[in-house]
Amino acid sequence: MSITDHSPVQAPAGTAQRWSPRLWGVLAVLCLVLFLDGLDVSMVGVALPSIGAELGLSTTSLQWLVNGYVLGYGGLLLLGGRTADLLGRRRVFLVALAVFAAASLVGALVDDGALLIATRFVKGVAAAFTAPTAMSILTTTFAEGPARNRALSIFTVFGASGFSSGLILGGLLTSAGWRWTFLTPVPIAVLALVVGWGLIPKDRPSADGGHDLIGAVTLTSGMLLAVYTVVAAPEQGWLSPLTLGSAALAAALLTAFFITENRVRHPLIRLGILRVASVVRANLSLIALFGSYLSFQFMMTIYLQDVLRWSPLQMALALLPAGLIVAFGSPFVGKLIDRYGTARLILASMVSLSLGYVWFLSTSGSTPDYVVSVLPTMVLLGGGFAFGFSSIMAQATDGIADHEQGLASGLVQTSGQVGAALVLAVVTALVAGTAHTGDFAQFHPGINLVTGIAVAGLLLNIVPLVRQYRLARA
Repeated sequence: MSITDHSPVQAPAGTAQRWSPRLWGVLAVLCLVLFLDGLDVSMVGVALPSIGAELGLSTTSLQWLVNGYVLGYGGLLLLGGRTADLLGRRRVFLVALAVFAAASLVGALVDDGALLIATRFVKGVAAAFTAPTAMSILTTTFAEGPARNRALSIFTVFGASGFSSGLILGGLLTSAGWRWTFLTPVPIAVLALVVGWGLIPKDRPSADGGHDLIGAVTLTSGMLLAVYTVVAAPEQGWLSPLTLGSAALAAALLTAFFITENRVRHPLIRLGILRVASVVRANLSLIALFGSYLSFQFMMTIYLQDVLRWSPLQMALALLPAGLIVAFGSPFVGKLIDRYGTARLILASMVSLSLGYVWFLSTSGSTPDYVVSVLPTMVLLGGGFAFGFSSIMAQATDGIADHEQGLASGLVQTSGQVGAALVLAVVTALVAGTAHTGDFAQFHPGINLVTGIAVAGLLLNIVPLVRQYRLARA
């Protein structure tokens, strides 16, 4: 089969049957893009203090380098997933990947903080189309069951490997200059674009459905405005007229969206998908997973480099164990899902995540010791991700029809990204509002919040299992 042959490709349902070289190639392209996403996020995270020092950005401003990306990502993910279903997954995937590469290049060249944040927003918009499209390509290429679980496990390994590699590369590249952390993703994105053009099969747009323009406009603008309101509130004031006005307008737009979706013939989101309890639980679980860890990493990045004066490479190595555990543990998650199901593995993820934060709170004191506090915490957080990410993604898309896989994957990733943005905004407000004493005490309110969010995720997933156990005993 030639590289330009775009005939349909489908994985066999069982893992005992061998996958074709082209099938492996398609999976490799999807994994490379997820690798790129993890690489980019962790490299920029390592570079934050250096960027702030050179461009004169405060801690509150630095969060925009994270949340600028999340604004574009979380605000457009659902539109990205549905667009892939309606216009064709291959087309949307490749165009968005090209935009991601261009925005990365521009980000490496700018000298103004506002322009740098703007490029992060554009990259987030591009990722809002590549991420759900990659997931829907995977879930429609690999049959539900062992084949898909195996593919999801491999997919997760590359995301974790990208994050782990980004920590090390970010430490090394930031030492040479933070701009290299923005430039490095460019050739990787171009490689994925060229190979994807040749290997990803052409697909037809969904024959069932139209373009819900009103729904797209109200949802996208409402989501963007809601996230912006929470992110900007710490600086503008939670009760300022601007904050209250933007919050009211966001609520009105989202209300208009839900009214529209119940009336149009071809809605952007079939609201009936929200009646599936496992789908809702998966979405909330990803909020707990991403929201707590992204905020924890942000606080540790600032603390280790700005307070303890660790080098970027030292800081990266300190956070590396979590990524390594995910990278080496994720290949086994697919088999564990087949044996134990997603519910039990997600519960195990939340237990590990909660224990990590509780351990850190109980041992950190005013100056956390790396061996006693930081290392065990990173090990437990890595275990939480290793068990949780693939399991949550599998639970969010199980039983969903092929023509709505883009919607389901976009929905769960939207929950994770928007939830992470909201949690990070509140954590930043708590840290900024605490007196800077020169020790870790200023970060305690933020750690308390992420611990509470992880515990809420634990309770969310333990209740249905307890109910099932009681029904089985009755």
